[in-house]
Formats: sequence, structure tokens, C-alpha cells
Amino acid sequence: MRHRIAAVGSGPGGLAFARVLHRHGHPVTVLERDPAPDARPPGGTLDLHEGLGQLALEKAGLLAEFEALSRPEGQAMRILDTDGTVLRDWRPRPDDRANPEIDRRQLRDLLLGPLDVQWGRGVTHVVPGARDGVLVRFADGREETFDLVVGADGAWSRVRPAVSPVTPHYTGVTSVETSLDDVGTRHPDLARLIGDGSVAVYGANRAVVAQRNSGGHVKVYAKFRAPLDWHADLDLADAEAVRSSLLALFDGWAAPVLELLRHGTAFVHRPFHVLPVGHSWAHVSGVTLLGDAAHLMPPLGAGANLAMLEGAELAESIATGPGDLDEAVRAFEERMWARAGRWAEITTAGLERLVSPDPAEALAQFDRVQSSG
Repeated sequence: MRHRIAAVGSGPGGLAFARVLHRHGHPVTVLERDPAPDARPPGGTLDLHEGLGQLALEKAGLLAEFEALSRPEGQAMRILDTDGTVLRDWRPRPDDRANPEIDRRQLRDLLLGPLDVQWGRGVTHVVPGARDGVLVRFADGREETFDLVVGADGAWSRVRPAVSPVTPHYTGVTSVETSLDDVGTRHPDLARLIGDGSVAVYGANRAVVAQRNSGGHVKVYAKFRAPLDWHADLDLADAEAVRSSLLALFDGWAAPVLELLRHGTAFVHRPFHVLPVGHSWAHVSGVTLLGDAAHLMPPLGAGANLAMLEGAELAESIATGPGDLDEAVRAFEERMWARAGRWAEITTAGLERLVSPDPAEALAQFDRVQSSG
């Protein structure tokens, strides 16, 4: 029997789920509210971990293609004091492929492959228990039914209310993102500062992180503790006003660090929200969640990796299992909750250390991660 299955969301988790099902010859419908793949910026680079994101790509038959695209040298990490002193300068071994980097756009295109994504299909409600399956309502007023709806639609999931009333809450840490283009030619000093991977500078309750993407593109993140409405008197669309506000916030830091903010282009506000550690729900037949929709946590390298592995594992269970769709989903949820709960604890503690009143906490966190890796 071929089940009618829909994945809501075309992020890494939803696409990994659909791609593994496709590999096993099982049809799947991917529903995405964006009107086209390039409708909005894809975001920065991702480090895909052995045993997590890389395992998902192996299950999808895409590991070799990923290895050809990824940047192992992007694992390099340099940490500076606020006065510019180099505190740590870690570089991977030539054969180190524990967490190679790949641009989100490249990963998305790799996963998309032959998949037939229905673009411009914004889901508004998911109603389990309908006579002919799970009812999905769309923004254009249309409806469809499926045997299984997988919510892979991120932090503000439209699928989550079908299984859980819980919504994300603000962590107290916010991020303002900007970027530099053609950094090697236009800003060679900053290119040397950043190196092949990332550079991070930690102060009291604030940090600046710059991360190299492919093609000479660099993402810069100013992170700090503040109320959610910290920008109430600031027009976030006014790049010069935002730049001035950030330069004032980091006043006194080393000039090269401030140059990362001074040369940034547009600025994007990204407050960090999370779901409660250990978020779970009473099983609902025909609906489940994965990735940020299920366990939104601080953005410290785990989210996309977990989402991809969860999508791949759920797809394998459905495609190769004995055929009881509901039992496959139940078993998947139990595994996901246990693993995601551990990672939520790790990333929550990590964020507390990285944006801390004591910058030494951030350095200790870096050393802790390096020693465990």
C-alpha cells in the first residue's frame, strides 16, 4: 500500500525526509509556502556532523556529492579577545571531516535533486481525525487529505498546533546579521582575520562572530543579551541607524572587529527563540513533527543536523518497515524525543556560556567542545 504522505516545509529536514522516501520509490508531496527556491536568502553556512547530517546524506545516497561540495577547511576557528589578542587558533587536520561546512543553498539544491516541490502552497491548518485522513488547509482556501503529514516547517510551525499547544519563547539573546561580499578583494585584512573558517570575539553579554561562506561571502553576527523589544526606537530597515547602534554597543573593541560591522551591508534581526527542553506530545495519528518544529533549540550547530537525520530515519522506517504507518511514526517520535532532549540541554547550556557576563565562559565552552570532538 502506498500511503499519501506530505512533508510541510522544504528546509533540510523536510527535504532529507522526502529524498530518502524518493530513493526507496515512495511518492511524497513537499509543500512549501515560498513561491520559488530563491524567494528569500537561504542563510549562512552549515557544518554537517558525522553521525548526524552526514549520516542522513548517506541514507539519501548523497554523501559523495556532499563531500565534493563541502569545505573541510571551514571547520577552522579563531577566538579573539576584545582587544584583538588571539586566544585560540584551531585548524583542522587535512583529513578531518568531522564537521565540514556547506552553504545552505548548495545543500538545498543537492537535496532537491529530482523532488517535485509544490512551491507557493502555504499551509494554514492541519486537522487530524478527518474521515479520509488528515486534512490540510492552504492559504488559498483549498484543502487536501493525507495519511501522514510531517511538520518540517520550522520554529513557527503551522503543523505543530495539531499535536502540541506549546510555542517558542525568547531566550534573552538576540542576533543581528550582516554580510560582506568578495571579502578577499574588497577587504583583504578582514579576510586574513577570518581565515578559512570563523572568527569569534566574546565580551560581557555580547559577541561578534564572522563565518566564511563559499565564493568570498562572509556572514557576520552581532549577538547580545537584550529585551525582545530592544530595537523599539530603532528602524531596523535603516541600515545606517542599525550600524551606528551596533558600533555603540561594541564601542572600545578592537578596530578590526568593528570593521566587520562597519562594512556590513543590510542588517537582519534574528532573536533566538526555543521550545522547552524535552518538548514532546501525546501521539496523534497521522501527524508528526521533526527539526525545529519539534525541538527548536539555540543555533549552535545541532538543529539542521538533527532535522536531517530525523527526516532520513523516519523515511527509512516508513519505506522499509512492516507497513504499519502509525507504529513507525510512534517509534520514530520516541527516538527523536530522547536524542533531541539531550541536544537541547547541551545547546541551552552552550548559549548560556557563549553569551555570558564572564567572557572566560565562552573560551571554556570552546575548549570543552574541542576536547570532546
